[in-house]
Amino acid sequence: MTSASDLDTPAVTVDLDVMEANIRRVQAHLDQHGIANRPHIKTHKIPEIGRMQMAAGAVGITCQKLGEVEVFTDADVADDVLLTFNILGRDKTDRLMALSRRLRRLAVVLDNEVVARGLSEAGAAHRLDVPFLVECDTGFGRNGVQTPDDAFDLAQTAMRLPRLHFQGLMTFPNRDPSTRIFFERALELFKRAGIPVRTVSGGGTPGIFTAQNFPMLTEHRAGTCVYNDVMVVASGTATWDDCAMRVRATVVSRPNDARAVLDAGTKVLTSDQYGTKGYGHIVEYPEGLVSGLSEEHAIVDLTACRERPRVGDVVHVIPNHCCVVSNMVDEVYGVRKGRLEATWPVAARGKVR
Repeated sequence: MTSASDLDTPAVTVDLDVMEANIRRVQAHLDQHGIANRPHIKTHKIPEIGRMQMAAGAVGITCQKLGEVEVFTDADVADDVLLTFNILGRDKTDRLMALSRRLRRLAVVLDNEVVARGLSEAGAAHRLDVPFLVECDTGFGRNGVQTPDDAFDLAQTAMRLPRLHFQGLMTFPNRDPSTRIFFERALELFKRAGIPVRTVSGGGTPGIFTAQNFPMLTEHRAGTCVYNDVMVVASGTATWDDCAMRVRATVVSRPNDARAVLDAGTKVLTSDQYGTKGYGHIVEYPEGLVSGLSEEHAIVDLTACRERPRVGDVVHVIPNHCCVVSNMVDEVYGVRKGRLEATWPVAARGKVR
């Protein structure tokens, strides 16, 4: 099989020209502003793409779960990894220590003393140092210490524990002005105490092209930008032409003139919306609305369409959230100018522990 048109549906394809341009564009922008690029592999979960990002100039990679670190370490993608999730429990800290022996640098994040003490105990037991960053909530309302004083206090507490080595601060995503104000105040506290802050790590695809507005950032972490999706287009960070991932789907039913049904439901397209309307953008019928999903069906409202598909037609859907789509399929197909060029197993699929 050499043509993308031969792929059975549903299938997840990636336009290689677009993806490669996305990698170059992000790297060039961050290079221009002296900010290190540390791409988040949770979007693609494919070692081959991680190698492309490293070859383009990334300083290392970001992983969200230990399982991802294990897969990418086995594949020898990068020797500098940041794990951006609180690690709790003996099983996980033992795995972390085993990985630390295999990498030049494996840094972790933490936002509370319980996690810090567990990491310290593991480091002492395995006779390994654990570099860490303090995660800060600068407006997103998820993980992270709540104030600059909290960041300073937690860093000091953790630094007094055996084997823990403070390296910096991190947040997700960059938000102006809250992120800037938070980091300015926090960094002043560390400066007064004479504590060096080696890394200030920002993140988020919508924050890439404004990362230079945060002069304290030393690195940026983003994942979705490698493919882009409806969410990123809605943020103004990309256009439809910048979206590399497409879900190739077949119209399997036309129950009435205003409705079509595709063979890709929540098990491929994801029900994530992030404030967008519908559940994906149909390239061939942009006025069509993917109005509902069940497990194996996508319901398309064709009311606004002048031209309408027939049963058996194949369409391409840009998903709302490409990261979730990656985690639901066994392989992704790399396509260039209509020809099938690569078939990549999603090696870190399902690595949620």
